[in-house]
Amino acid sequence: MSNKAGARFGILTLSWPIFLESLFGMLLGTADTLMLSRVSDGAVAAVGVANQILTVVGLMFGFVTVGMGVVLNQWLGAGQLKDVDRISRTALTLNLLIGILFSVGLFVFADKALLLFKLPSELLAEGSIYLSIVGSAVFMIAINMALGTMLRCRGMVKEMMLISFEVNVIHVIGNYMVLMEPFGLPMLGVEGVAISTWVSRGIAVAAYLAICKRRLEQPVRLVNPLRMKKKDLRLIFKLGIPSAGEHVSYNLSQVVITYLVTMLGAAALTTKIYTQNVTAFVFIFSMAIGQGTQIIVGHLIGQESKGEAHRSGVQYLKLAVLVSLGISLLLCLLADPLLGLFTSDPEIIRLGKLLMLLSVLLEPARASNMVLISCLNAAGDVKFPVITGLVSMWGISVPLAYVLGIVCGMGLTGIWIAFAVDEWVRSLIMLRRWQQRSWMRLNLFTEPHAQSREAG
Repeated sequence: MSNKAGARFGILTLSWPIFLESLFGMLLGTADTLMLSRVSDGAVAAVGVANQILTVVGLMFGFVTVGMGVVLNQWLGAGQLKDVDRISRTALTLNLLIGILFSVGLFVFADKALLLFKLPSELLAEGSIYLSIVGSAVFMIAINMALGTMLRCRGMVKEMMLISFEVNVIHVIGNYMVLMEPFGLPMLGVEGVAISTWVSRGIAVAAYLAICKRRLEQPVRLVNPLRMKKKDLRLIFKLGIPSAGEHVSYNLSQVVITYLVTMLGAAALTTKIYTQNVTAFVFIFSMAIGQGTQIIVGHLIGQESKGEAHRSGVQYLKLAVLVSLGISLLLCLLADPLLGLFTSDPEIIRLGKLLMLLSVLLEPARASNMVLISCLNAAGDVKFPVITGLVSMWGISVPLAYVLGIVCGMGLTGIWIAFAVDEWVRSLIMLRRWQQRSWMRLNLFTEPHAQSREAG
């Protein structure tokens, strides 16, 4: 993407490939859920909890790419290509090291991680197999996140979409081979699905490296960890840790709420997983608009077009809210056939339909948060969203979910209401912050980088 990113690329030009890329990526997990539902609901629950852990782990090393993305968007907008190459190599190396650490940890301690969720004993064996195998591949996710950030910040979103589609097709074929017993092959169940996922991740790494080799100005390289520049590490940590902190806080609160759901029984846990698999379509569209907004706003700020950045943020916020509302209503109308893809249990379908109705209230607020937080992060205003998130998620979402869901006996309905209250409170606070425009006074460029920028 050139320095005129904001002018050359509209939000839909960026967002629809990001949406499809995220959709295909989400379908890696949905394919596991849908195909494993033909084995047993218990296998679905075990894999669902394991994937929750994997999501949290991904965020633990994802702070590097979050900080990297904030920096790259502004520096690409300002034309600082030499700095972009150096920070990219630093972030890739750092992410790989952290990813390897977590890969080893999940492979060795899968049982202990699942026990933190109080997973029923009859589900522990399957969950442990899946988590140990797929968890050992998180270093590949770390690589893909860094390489994907390099491409996305340059507007190369269609290439990422194609990689996601191809990997998803390979993964589904792999699942079919290990679950449906074609050509007389044995059914490998959860273990086979985990192996299929591992192979898919490896193929994705190879594809990302091939695209980066062809499209980036400089070849993808690692840097000696002992020679990383302290100023680059400080900048990544300064922006990445708070930026990722909001996501980490959200997902950790979801971990606690998943624990509350396990207190309601296996049927409630399965219903939550099935419902969130369906409503995830709204989530990823909102996320796609948020990521597209962050690219455009970041480049505009790098070009010193902060007024245009503010107007773009408000415009894309309205788009995200309207679209998320429309999709939520459509999914609610199609609740019966959609939930029927996963289960024939009438009680799970009945409760899932109610949750999807409540999601019509929930999803527009979630979309608002995604766009506004992306805008603030792009501007370097990274601390405010995480502080607000910590207060709201742990002061409203988690305790209210416990009170309504457990104490008042409302079950999953009460938990979904708690989700909606939390999202609406945070979205209103974020909107006020963006409209105040205090972020316009921030300067992402440290003194050495500012001097380099002036020289460029």
